[in-house]
Amino acid sequence: MGRVNGKKALVTGAAQGLGAAHAWMLAREGAKVLLTDINGDGAHETASAIDAELGRGTAFATRHDVTSPDDWDAAIALAAEKMGGLSVLVNNAGVGVRGDIETCTLEDWHRGFAINVDSVFLGCQKALPLLRDSQPASIVNISSIAGLIASDTMPGYNASKAAVWMLSKSVALYCAKRGWDIRCNSVHPTFIDTPILDGIARNANIDKDVVMGKLARQIPLGRIGVPDDIAAGVLYLASDESRFMTGAELKLDGGISAM
Repeated sequence: MGRVNGKKALVTGAAQGLGAAHAWMLAREGAKVLLTDINGDGAHETASAIDAELGRGTAFATRHDVTSPDDWDAAIALAAEKMGGLSVLVNNAGVGVRGDIETCTLEDWHRGFAINVDSVFLGCQKALPLLRDSQPASIVNISSIAGLIASDTMPGYNASKAAVWMLSKSVALYCAKRGWDIRCNSVHPTFIDTPILDGIARNANIDKDVVMGKLARQIPLGRIGVPDDIAAGVLYLASDESRFMTGAELKLDGGISAM
């Protein structure tokens, strides 16, 4: 316990799924956490549950459109007001991008890049002043194994998550070359049991258990991941245990990338 005592973390896309798991784990290990999400009510509900377990003033929440510079300014200001600063930024918010190279619309392509890439750029840029004041600090960008391994069915998602991977390296080098103790790394999950899989099953009109089985067979470890599998990696990168790790990618993919 207490691996991130005294840390002040902002987690985007934290109303449910991976983002909520990151927020819960960071809070249970001693951090104050600001949960942000386009679903503001969901973010507040999760923050209230964290406070109920760990004590009032552990978690805060706000509605946040991660594609909006103004919303980022407001979220960063709220972190300073409620938590006294910021030492951990977890850029978690993201969406899938539908369609192969012939069926993906330019609208979907742009939306995917806005949420998956622009939000990470804005978050890193807007958070740096507070992170500089709270060194050692850490930026954790949630990419995907799809940012490292391509598929013929999702060029938009592949390309956007690959952009997060390379952006993370650039930010890491920028901070290091200025002598700042601010790390930046990317995390690359495979299939995780979150509400996104529920949506895949609904859209395909297939029972979720069937979808889970098909996906699990693609993973050498033979199972779908759970949110805490990824949150544990985020916790490591947020903690001072990872102070010599920057510009790197953490693959949490059940062995897919080893094939």
